[in-house]
Amino acid sequence: MDDTAPAKAIGSEDALRSLYKAPGEVASKKVLSRLDKHCKRFIELSPFLCIATAGADGSADVSPRGDAPGFVGVPDDGTVVIPDRVGNNRLDTLANVVENPNVGLIFFIPGFNDILRINGRGKVVDEPALLDRYAVDGKVPATALVVTVDEAFLHCPKALMRANLWSDEAKTPRDAMPTAGQIYKDQIALAESAEELEASFVERRAKGLY
Repeated sequence: MDDTAPAKAIGSEDALRSLYKAPGEVASKKVLSRLDKHCKRFIELSPFLCIATAGADGSADVSPRGDAPGFVGVPDDGTVVIPDRVGNNRLDTLANVVENPNVGLIFFIPGFNDILRINGRGKVVDEPALLDRYAVDGKVPATALVVTVDEAFLHCPKALMRANLWSDEAKTPRDAMPTAGQIYKDQIALAESAEELEASFVERRAKGLY
């Protein structure tokens, strides 16, 4: 096969599934329509998640969210609340949700290979009574993403096991790549030096987490 030739795409779900074994009983039956006590505990322990969204035109995006464990609220069995902390103000995720409410969430707990997945429908809210509950150091988030749960389930841990994600031996030395300042200097025509950019990033991040 010529590796330089464009590969032909699989054209149907039936053709795709013909290449794989059928899912086992646990994989087929594990999807919940509500959050049980185990899902709630997982979210309580999780300091990090990723949010998948898509715009009205179908363009996809995945964005990280992180804070102290328990930063995501679970007001009831069918809802999670993700406060929007200070970021770069691109608003890719939130703008997508305004156009298309379908969202996918993946929660991680450091040291755990199991992952919690939630699929549902989101809305962006700015109600003070809700946002005040998620203030940190007196700083209230501008908005929160409220997700109504459609599906919740544990994801197979094999990806994290193959990645050996949590082991000290698998950590990559930071100098394996340039600093963010150097990368942005190379990618964007900015007047500042790489060192100046990196110093400003470090200062702003230290002072602007909330």
